Order: sequence, then C-alpha cells, then structure tokens
Amino acid sequence: MRYWLFKSEPSTWGWHDQQAKGEVGEEWDGVRNYQARNFMREMALGDRGFFYHSQKEKSVVGIVEVCATAHPDSTTDDDRWDCVDIKAVATVPNPVSLDIIKADPRLAEMVLVKSSRLSVQPVTEDEWQIICDLGGVQS
Repeated sequence: MRYWLFKSEPSTWGWHDQQAKGEVGEEWDGVRNYQARNFMREMALGDRGFFYHSQKEKSVVGIVEVCATAHPDSTTDDDRWDCVDIKAVATVPNPVSLDIIKADPRLAEMVLVKSSRLSVQPVTEDEWQIICDLGGVQS
C-alpha cells in the first residue's frame, strides 16, 4: 500500500462533502497539473490518503481510500487528464495543521512542506504514521 495527500478547498469540496458520498466515493477531478496527474496514475486500489483542507484551515482532516484507479476525468474532453475515485474512511480526531507539520523536524522532507502547492502528492510510510499519531488516528 502507498500513501498520498489530496488537497481541497473546503469551500469547493470539503471533508463533509467527501463523507456524504459514502462507499461510492467521488472522482478526484479537475486536477490540471501533470505531476499530480502522474501521481494519480500510480495509485492502486486500497491506497490510503490524507484529506487536506487548504486555504484558511490548512489541516489534515480525514483519511480516504482509493476506490477506483486512474481513468479519464469526466469534467473534460481532453484525454490528457485522468483522475482516481476516493472514499472517506475516517475523520482525523485532532486535525493536524500545516504549522504542526512544519514544526516537526521528522516531517521536514515531506512534499507538503517542500512543495505545498501540489494538489496530489505522495506521503512516505513514516510520514503517514507520524501524522496519524499527531492526529489521534489508529492506523
């Protein structure tokens, strides 16, 4: 299993929206960055990800699971753009803010710290465990 981080503006698509989709999940559509798209093409069924609220909140607020592998993004006719489907798995009991992540020297090399604009990004197994621990998640 691999780990990822999915960033979303809560005013556009928030954690509660994701939870409301239930087991069916939702396309992670609208990504128009080649690197983020390529990461989605690498994802496998069952991979886990952090659901991260960007903008004001800037926090990891949930855990998601990839429930459909890369396929054409239904929001465009341009065949360059793919997406995956994700479903909500668990709420992070204690949201982990970007400030907390940046303050932890164990997370200094995390993509979120080094390239915070990327909307879909990999997370190492160690980073996953550290953030789960900080957030009170039983992983």
